[in-house]
Amino acid sequence: MAQPIFQTLWKTGVVFLGALTAAAYLVLAERKFAGYFQERYGPNRVGPFGLLQPLADAVKLLLKEEVIFPQASRGLYLAAPVIIGVAALLPLAVIPFSEHFYIADLPVAVLYLLAVGSLSTYGVLLGGWSSNSKYALLGGLRSAAQMVSYEIAMALALVGVALMAQSLSLVKIVQAQQSLWFLIPQILGFVVFLIAAFAETNRLPFDLPEAESELVAGYHTEYSAFKFAMFFVGEYIHLFIVGCLVTVLYLGGWYGPWKPGPHWFFLKTFLVLFFMIWVRWTYPRFRFDQLMRFSWKVLIPVALLNLLLTSLWMAL
Repeated sequence: MAQPIFQTLWKTGVVFLGALTAAAYLVLAERKFAGYFQERYGPNRVGPFGLLQPLADAVKLLLKEEVIFPQASRGLYLAAPVIIGVAALLPLAVIPFSEHFYIADLPVAVLYLLAVGSLSTYGVLLGGWSSNSKYALLGGLRSAAQMVSYEIAMALALVGVALMAQSLSLVKIVQAQQSLWFLIPQILGFVVFLIAAFAETNRLPFDLPEAESELVAGYHTEYSAFKFAMFFVGEYIHLFIVGCLVTVLYLGGWYGPWKPGPHWFFLKTFLVLFFMIWVRWTYPRFRFDQLMRFSWKVLIPVALLNLLLTSLWMAL
C-alpha cells in the first residue's frame, strides 16, 4: 500500500538521521569495547563517560585543513567520498525496523540491496586511483577485488533466504520467520553471509585494503578533514546496515520470545555488531592470497551447497 509523500519524507529523515547517529556512537562503542578487551580505558574525557566524544571528533574533522594534492585527479578525487557516503545510505530505504516502520517495501528489495551495495566498490576504486598514490592505488585495487569476490558468496546466501521465504521483499522475509528464524534451517547461509559481511565492510580479519602496516591507510591515505570523515562514517553506516540485514534475514527481525516490536530488532542488531567488534579486536588479518583463496575455494562452494540443499528442501 502506497504511503503519503509526507509520511515517506518523515520516515526518510528519521531513518537517515538515526543511521548517522548510530554510526557516530558505533565508533564510540568500538573504542570502548577495544579498551575493555585490551585492559585500558576507552574515551572518557568528553562529557559524562565520554558520551560526547563523537561530537568532539566531528568538530575536529570539520575544522581540519582540507588538502588536495596537485597530482590528484580533482573531479574523481572529490567524487569518491560522496559515492561512498551515498552508497552507504541507500540500503536504509528498504530495511524494515518494525512491522510498520520502513521507508519502502520493495517487492525486489533483495535485488535492490545487491545493486546499491556494489556501488561503494566504485567509490573505493576511484578514491585509490584518483589520489595518484601507490599506497592508495594498491588499497583500492585490493578492496575492489575483495568486495567483488565476496559479493558473489553473499548473493548466493541471499538466494537461499529468498527461496525459503518465497519472496524478495524484506518485510515478507521477516514475516516468514514468525514461527522459525532462518538462522536454523539456513545455518550454512548464515555463516557464509556473516563472513562475507566482514569482507564487504573491510574489517579484520579481512581489512587488507586498509592494512596500516603495509599501506598506511589504504585507499583513503591521501584524504583529510571532511572527505576522510565521509569515508569513515560510510564505513560505520555500512557496518550498522550489515547488523540490520543479519537481523532481518536470519534472526527474525522484530519477532522475539514475547510481543513483537522494534526493541527486539535493535537488541539483535546490537548483539551482531558487538560480535563483529569482538572479532575485529581478537583475530589477526589474513594474507591477501589467503583471503582470495578462501572466497573462491571455500565460501562460494559452501554457498552453492547451501543453495542446493535449500532447493531440495523446498522441492520435497
